[in-house]
Amino acid sequence: MPGKVYIETYGCQMNVADSEVVVSVLSKQGYEHTNDINEAEIILLNTCSIRENAEQRIWGRLKAITHLKRKDPRKKIGLIGCMAERLKEKVLENERVVDLVAGPDAYRDLPFLISEAESGHKAVNVLLSREETYADISPVRMDRNGVTSFVSIMRGCNNMCAYCVVPYVRGAERSRDPESVLNEVRDLIAEGYREVTLLGQNVDSYSWQKNGLDTYFPDLLERVALIDPLLRVRFSTSHPKDISDRLLETISGYKNICKHIHLPAQSGSSRILKLMNREYTREWYMDRVDAIRTIIPDCSISTDLIAGFCTETEEDHNATLSIMEWAGYDFAYMFAYNERPGTKAARKYMDDVPPEVKKRRLNEIIALQNKLSARSKKQDVGKVVEVLAEDFSKRSKEHMSGRTSQNKVVVFPAEGINRGDYVNVHIERCTPATLIGKAVPVLPLDI
Repeated sequence: MPGKVYIETYGCQMNVADSEVVVSVLSKQGYEHTNDINEAEIILLNTCSIRENAEQRIWGRLKAITHLKRKDPRKKIGLIGCMAERLKEKVLENERVVDLVAGPDAYRDLPFLISEAESGHKAVNVLLSREETYADISPVRMDRNGVTSFVSIMRGCNNMCAYCVVPYVRGAERSRDPESVLNEVRDLIAEGYREVTLLGQNVDSYSWQKNGLDTYFPDLLERVALIDPLLRVRFSTSHPKDISDRLLETISGYKNICKHIHLPAQSGSSRILKLMNREYTREWYMDRVDAIRTIIPDCSISTDLIAGFCTETEEDHNATLSIMEWAGYDFAYMFAYNERPGTKAARKYMDDVPPEVKKRRLNEIIALQNKLSARSKKQDVGKVVEVLAEDFSKRSKEHMSGRTSQNKVVVFPAEGINRGDYVNVHIERCTPATLIGKAVPVLPLDI
């Protein structure tokens, strides 16, 4: 009889959504999800391969849980997701603790793989698919607050950025039937959720054709927003080469589409962007930011930045610092370049920026972004902002935490406020990462 399954998720929001699909697949076969690793018969690690340190965390975690298997040899441990796809042979050959390996497109096969593992065989399925979207599977929500959730609208990626392993571990891009997306969103609303984030490696290239009709991302975003005006809608991630004025106008036209865009720059140097195969220039990127500022004046912008990519000079680095200052990012994810095996950069370029230079440049990027983030938060002090209350503050049960439409975190006294409530908060002060204030009553509209 199927037992209990425990799953740990590493990496991006897409992996969070995938873990919910995995639990759904196994639940239909009688497995029970548990948050206690000690009572689980099946232990799954949903992994990330985007950077080497992400993989090192998994190797460390596998070593840390080997005692569970020694204590009870009947327990089965599986590695699933992107790292499983990339390192399948190494996982099975060098880590005796691993019983099964499943890539991102093999989750339907997990019941069979577990059965194989239980019969004493090593079980592997890392085949990539050109069709699999898991559109017919209703994810089992594992988020804690019951307010916000993720909905995957597409899988894979066709952008062959020189530094990135995603196309190799998640396969080619394929979009999901829009009706299945809309149905999943409706189910979430029925369960009491108040915010969804539509996920894709590049949401701007979402495309679905049926009966001669085309559905593109602005169409899908609008249809989701129209389901319920009290449902907040977010999305991630946009690609600078594809983000259109039509999408920006759609965001501007609906109050419940959040005014925040994550627009990864990666570098401010056109020369480095060309080496990265990003398919846009510094000038193109700046034009897209200008369009955002013009069409959605109250929109916040976040970004991804890589320090020390192959051949990067001080001039290239300074170009990144200058575009940061110019764009005034509200927040950013910042990393030193980390060569990933199998990528174009690993095959074609020399990783020739010394580690100490990468570290220094990254520190300069972080220091500048800290100033920009602090500046962004200070601009909200004194304003009244609408916040969706998500959960209690990590520091105190007497305070709630939520986010503005611009994706800024706000902490405020709970005072009878429940998860899922929309709250007007007067911002009294801020830290570089958080807005702090108090709830105020909604003023009646003048008639």
